[in-house]
Amino acid sequence: MLTNKLTREIINQLKETAQAMVAPGKGILAADESGPTIKKRFDTIGVESSGETRQAYRELLFTTPGIQEFISGVILFDETMGQSTRKEILFPKFLAGRGIIPGIKVDKGLTLIPGTSDEKATQGLDGLAERMEKYREVGAGFAKWRGVLEIGNHKPTRLGVDINAHALARYAAITQRAGLVPIVEPEILITGSHDIETCEQVSKWVLGRVFSELAQHRVILEGMILKPSMVTSGDGHPDQADIETVAKATIRAFKQSVPAAVPGVVFLSGGQSSELATAHLNAMNQMGCCPWELSFSYGRALQEKTLLVWKGNADNLSMAQKTLLHRAECNGAARYGNYTQAMEEVV
Repeated sequence: MLTNKLTREIINQLKETAQAMVAPGKGILAADESGPTIKKRFDTIGVESSGETRQAYRELLFTTPGIQEFISGVILFDETMGQSTRKEILFPKFLAGRGIIPGIKVDKGLTLIPGTSDEKATQGLDGLAERMEKYREVGAGFAKWRGVLEIGNHKPTRLGVDINAHALARYAAITQRAGLVPIVEPEILITGSHDIETCEQVSKWVLGRVFSELAQHRVILEGMILKPSMVTSGDGHPDQADIETVAKATIRAFKQSVPAAVPGVVFLSGGQSSELATAHLNAMNQMGCCPWELSFSYGRALQEKTLLVWKGNADNLSMAQKTLLHRAECNGAARYGNYTQAMEEVV
């Protein structure tokens, strides 16, 4: 499948998959936590992180009754791609059987950029083409790569922005040539004392550089998905912007930076509470008049309450799944701008 030139067949396939990933009323579940990250999540509920407990938890997520009504795709971790349900059906095959597109996180984490004040670049480009072939063969329809940028203490620098934009574009080009849709994730961390105006300016700068690099690498915009941060105040700023202000600032920045050819924007929650992430998405969709689908690709904002209910106890499985379904349903409503605070009283 990997080729130096995209054929019409591959381009059409990429477009079709990308459109399915941002289908109306649906979003993406990020279940791609690395070993250290999921251990931290399990530590909060007193559960040991082992292959067995990770498999049991992921099966809880993927087998939730009705989840396919609100989830179009799931981002998996490398370990999870090779795990199976208790009925010995590989997770990617099981998800596909439910009409959910399996995807894979392909970056290999962060490393410091020499000569900077702790700015970071993402690793994993070496051997990526070969890994893409393997993931495609086991059923992946898309991939994800995360770049991380921070505001404050003279950051981000031009060097940090350029390195991350270039890596995202190289990854996206390699991914498309393997026939997979790239999720391009330039995350601007919510940590910091910056105001929302600063975040808006940095967001426009970062997105502009990312799309410039994507153009240089001849990435098909109709066959990719953008996974960005929302434009918010830093979590250490004394005056937090309200929901309407965040929605307006985010849409304003994106209309100036994101080409209309991109089929969808799937926001990351980035440390927001479950309810706040949903409310922000809802407010943006209520504004209307955007050229892209505005959706979600949440990890903790979908899973946090589910984990607290589950606690590693099989007796809590049903209630934990109901909790996950409720959060997915709330975000599905936010896709139409129909989410209300009253929906939070259901569970």
